[in-house]
Amino acid sequence: MKTSSIAMAAVLGAQVTPLFANSAATNTMDIWSLLSDIQVEEVVTENSYRVIKSWPTALSQSLEDVEIAGYAIPMIPGETVQDLILSSDTGICPLCGSVDHGATLQVTLDEPITGFEDGERITLRGTLERVEDSETWQAAKLTGAQVIAR
Repeated sequence: MKTSSIAMAAVLGAQVTPLFANSAATNTMDIWSLLSDIQVEEVVTENSYRVIKSWPTALSQSLEDVEIAGYAIPMIPGETVQDLILSSDTGICPLCGSVDHGATLQVTLDEPITGFEDGERITLRGTLERVEDSETWQAAKLTGAQVIAR
């Protein structure tokens, strides 16, 4: 088995504390640290490929009302934007697999936004969900997100 720190960082990047009974507690978590605690192992054989993911205990289930801030780039450019890639920092190239940037997180907004600029700093609130697909390095995504600040 092979573990790649570059791939793990590219997958996402967030961390949380133990499970919270109250969703208000998720607003105080360091989500980027929680995502950084996700472990990803790539298993390649002559006939197969799979990715084994291990999530921190705090991400054993979806987390609602998670608040996270970062630098956003639209997945599909246009006048309105609904799907983003959020990066913890801008680094040299947040979408090219460079180690010079922090983790990234795929985001689906509840409602599209207009007047969006690439690399804009944005704060969002939504549901952090695990990605169980064994054929992708992606391990988490933020869905139903609402813009808190731009």
